[in-house]
Amino acid sequence: MNEILGYLGLGLMLGLAGIGSTIGTTIAGNAAEGALKVNPEKSGNYMVLSALPATQGIYGFVAFIVWLSKDFAANGPVLFAVGLSVGAVCLLSAIRQGKVCANGIVGLSQGHDVFTNTLIYAALPEFYAILGLVGALMIN
Repeated sequence: MNEILGYLGLGLMLGLAGIGSTIGTTIAGNAAEGALKVNPEKSGNYMVLSALPATQGIYGFVAFIVWLSKDFAANGPVLFAVGLSVGAVCLLSAIRQGKVCANGIVGLSQGHDVFTNTLIYAALPEFYAILGLVGALMIN
């Protein structure tokens, strides 16, 4: 049973983080596509902001790689808890970051100078994904 919990935790860690990044980058990417029609010369800024939510998937992958070498039979419940926690934090962080970035993209397309501020605001939900990763590495 412990081994099953361990593998489930590992799957949640990688899967939820990846799903969050997929949703977050899609939210921001959709805003960028609309913004390109209004103000195409800002496409580089749109691309940077659209890519930011991808980092949570990377954090989930890093934690996955680190925990892959664990003894699942001995650490199953811990791995399940860590996997669920890291996965959920990365999932929600990426989605919320995608929404922040989408709003910044809309502002940029309307001629507002909000790129730097959007990067700062987008770093706030990212911070919690980083804490989740660091916590997973510390328990390891």
